[in-house]
Amino acid sequence: MILYVATKNRYKLQEINNILKSVNIEAQAYPNLPDIDETGSTFEENASIKADYLSSKLKDQLVIADDSGIEVIALNNAPGIYSARYSGIHGDDKANNQKLLNDMQNISDRRCRFVCAISLSKNGSTIKTFHGTVEGTVAYKEDGNNGFGYDPIFILPSGQYMSMLSDSEKNSISHRYKALQQLKKFLHNYSI
Repeated sequence: MILYVATKNRYKLQEINNILKSVNIEAQAYPNLPDIDETGSTFEENASIKADYLSSKLKDQLVIADDSGIEVIALNNAPGIYSARYSGIHGDDKANNQKLLNDMQNISDRRCRFVCAISLSKNGSTIKTFHGTVEGTVAYKEDGNNGFGYDPIFILPSGQYMSMLSDSEKNSISHRYKALQQLKKFLHNYSI
């Protein structure tokens, strides 16, 4: 089965494919996907906006879109839906991490969570949205060489940074993995 993914993030696409390959689902990016305004106020709304847009262009094809980020309890769940552009530049992981570390400089409550919402759409309409979260804490400095986004400053309950995990380790516990597991179960019983 082919699933189109409304993303330009090659790391996210690779991660989705790694998680879905065990059930013979191939995630494909749509070439020349335009920038889609994420005007929603929640991860779920933004995921649906992106999936609905692309599925309206691909007649009778299943499309997924992911909206994900980090919520920091002491910052009233910021950066939240603004995670990818927290520093003001969309997709600048290094700048986003640095801004969050700066914002947390004098804060002792470092609890946070990764959140993922994945919407499944067809012909411009959302069929269902799936959710996943991973609890953790914000580090005091970056560490680790793997992953992307906020992984270098996200510490798991085990004490490991998300960025210290191998791809297979991350893809068995991540927020995206949890949402995709629900999607896989749903698609198993879904008739096209």
